[in-house]
Amino acid sequence: MSESNSNAACTADQNGAVPGEPVKTDKNSRRGNWGNQIEFILTSVGYAVGLGNVWRFPYLCYRNGGGAFMFPYFIMLVFCGIPLFFLELSFGQFASQGCLGVWRISPMFKGVGYGMMVVSTYIGIYYNVVICIAFYYFFSSMTNLLPWTYCNNPWNTPTCNGVVTPTGINNTLANVTRSLVTGAAEVAVEVVNKTKRTSPSEEYWKHYVLKISDDIGNFGEVRLPILGCLAVSWVVVFLCLIRGVKSSGKVVYFTATFPYVVLTILFIRGITLEGAVTGIKYYLTPQWHKILDAKVWGDAASQIFYSLGCAWGGLITMASYNKFHNNCYRDSIIISITNCATSVYAGFVIFSILGFMAHHLNVDVSEVADHGPGLAFVAYPEALTLLPISPLWSLLFFFMLILLGLGTQFCLLETLVTAIVDEIGTDWIIRNKTVVTGGVAIVGFLLGVPLTTQAGIYWLLLMDNYAASFSLVIISCIMCICIMYVYGHKKYFKDVEMMLGFPPPIFFRVCWRFVSPIIISFILIFTVIQYKPITYNDYVYPGWSLAIGFLMAMSSVTCIPIYALYKISKSEGTTFLERLKNSCKPDIKWGPALSEHRIGHYAAPVSEGEVEVRPLKEELKEKEDEKRDEISLTIQGSNGSTAHNTTPSA
Repeated sequence: MSESNSNAACTADQNGAVPGEPVKTDKNSRRGNWGNQIEFILTSVGYAVGLGNVWRFPYLCYRNGGGAFMFPYFIMLVFCGIPLFFLELSFGQFASQGCLGVWRISPMFKGVGYGMMVVSTYIGIYYNVVICIAFYYFFSSMTNLLPWTYCNNPWNTPTCNGVVTPTGINNTLANVTRSLVTGAAEVAVEVVNKTKRTSPSEEYWKHYVLKISDDIGNFGEVRLPILGCLAVSWVVVFLCLIRGVKSSGKVVYFTATFPYVVLTILFIRGITLEGAVTGIKYYLTPQWHKILDAKVWGDAASQIFYSLGCAWGGLITMASYNKFHNNCYRDSIIISITNCATSVYAGFVIFSILGFMAHHLNVDVSEVADHGPGLAFVAYPEALTLLPISPLWSLLFFFMLILLGLGTQFCLLETLVTAIVDEIGTDWIIRNKTVVTGGVAIVGFLLGVPLTTQAGIYWLLLMDNYAASFSLVIISCIMCICIMYVYGHKKYFKDVEMMLGFPPPIFFRVCWRFVSPIIISFILIFTVIQYKPITYNDYVYPGWSLAIGFLMAMSSVTCIPIYALYKISKSEGTTFLERLKNSCKPDIKWGPALSEHRIGHYAAPVSEGEVEVRPLKEELKEKEDEKRDEISLTIQGSNGSTAHNTTPSA
């Protein structure tokens, strides 16, 4: 291989191009691209690896019998998660459009894109509330002694028991002893042992940070410190996205890598604690009777969609900023495996700490801490008090939580902004994208204010369980059906081959067409049949709140039939079938965004506003360059005659 060919291959690899493909300058100057391929990989990892890996995956294991959850989780990853991840990346990259623009592939299904926007809106609202609580803990850690270390605070109850010192136990013993008529110490010890004791970190979370009310309808007061942290988190998200992917792509170099350093430190510390083995055994030991519960499979599927970000619209949006010939097949494998490995790794850290706490409190692992996001704000803070210079480690840990959350929040906000900008598509809104970003951030902040009240945690869990659960399954299933059967699997496979240089592997073709839609459909059916209302510890949600949860879930799904009926009514044709057929046909603007990539049947003329047209000066300059190259290939022979170099180097 010549030196020039080696350099070309090197450049192709650095740009994420498909091996063997010529390096092309396929930048979309109108819309923008990632600075380089590393930024896309890190942003995607930051998007997929988020708070869900730390507080959602462990508590789903917690709720579904520990290791029993692993089997359906990995089944869903292989047959649904990775194939759908690759499908969405290739979908967005091929069209260079966000979650609305890509549905030129079949305009009747544009409601799927609106459904993705609704889901991203719900998640973006409550996700930033979790980030703001991490900010709250971060600021609270700026002290010589962590406030959740001991049980001698005004908000603690008599059942509080700390892990750092037996002071809490002695206080509890004294309280119980005074309440006994006989005053016998032996009886007091027996009563204390039978009393359910709570950790100071759990009481700090419930009674001081949240000041949790007794009912979801009892909003109480707005927690001003949390409200202030919510404003801070939205400002940070806005500033990081002020230049779109150009600015967020630089931030992820730190936000996507630093969390692994802290997780590793906590893992090393966690496995050295007494009782850690018990917690890890609970984490890994399957309770096989749980496998027969459809809710376990439903949770596994929804966690795959939640964690990988399938059906949120974010994957389509991020891939739309890739260069056309980027190898998104390779990217999808790397990002999916990294994400799920991080979830499992974080589970080891969490359960080693839960095992220690269970050993100290003399209870079962399943009774140690709350389910839900409180796990990250109860179990982890408890472990931090055991480390030397605990406030420093607390600062690092909650800074890690903030970074994990921001990595996902960047993409959620960018999804909404990109969809709005692409849909309107005028030069003014493209130039003033920052204004749109600021407007979306302000609306998101205002909608998050109710979640900062004393009933906020109830609403947060309600949104988490309904807004981003089975609706994601439905959206993903319909997306598969539309691309594979309405648009046509053969046409889509050719599109991918034109973009990547090779067709999708047969495993993915089979999953896209058959396996993924079938599995998702059955899971959806069984989940509906075995539906159980959600609870928060001992609190049972009232019926009216569950109705609101269902309305949130259905609000994203109903976008699909509503828009389909609208599109059919606006389509050409005299009969319903003719209108239906015309509304399903790909739009004339469907295809690659740049004219240089519109080959074959995509070479048909399209409107100037949608496909980037090169200015006349650029075309003239290219012709001059080609002419200059042709002259440079003509060399002078030794006898004065001219000869042409028939094997020019690349």
